[in-house]
Amino acid sequence: MPLPPPHPSRRRVHTRRIEVEGYLRDDGLYDLEASLSDVKDQDFPISSGLRRAGDPVHLMRVRLTLDGEFNIVDAVACSDRVPYPGHCDTIGPAYRALIGLNLVRGFRRTVGEMFADVRGCTHLSELLLALPTAAIQTFASFRRDDEDTVGKPFQLDRCHALETSSEAVRRYYPKWYRAPHRED
Repeated sequence: MPLPPPHPSRRRVHTRRIEVEGYLRDDGLYDLEASLSDVKDQDFPISSGLRRAGDPVHLMRVRLTLDGEFNIVDAVACSDRVPYPGHCDTIGPAYRALIGLNLVRGFRRTVGEMFADVRGCTHLSELLLALPTAAIQTFASFRRDDEDTVGKPFQLDRCHALETSSEAVRRYYPKWYRAPHRED
């Protein structure tokens, strides 16, 4: 269902784009490449100078290399366009500390702890938060979600639609369905 039409009329003044692409490498590892850009629709004066309409205020990129268990084996971050050149763009190497973390086990919390406040870049850290679910979608390209598995499929009980007592699970994952607990 689409969003309802806006009311009253309006004009766009800012666009943030986040894009994540997943790759299978020839060596069997996976790369996630993510970018974040902020663009204004009008000239934007900031302390470091004027940004013209359409020129990015921010353009940040991250690449994480993962093994088949979602472990981060390499991490690179860079800031191509920043509001304070020579300052904002120096934090990239700090994000190598992500190497060794697991992308689907406490990753978002750990990123918050590692790079909060002045220990990181707000925008790079925010971009990282989109990567766990993008990794799952990347891996899903090669794994059927209805195959017989020893354990419960990863996605079950991780959102309202796939709660194991839901109609969706009863229909699509009958092996894992559990009837809702009823209180009499």
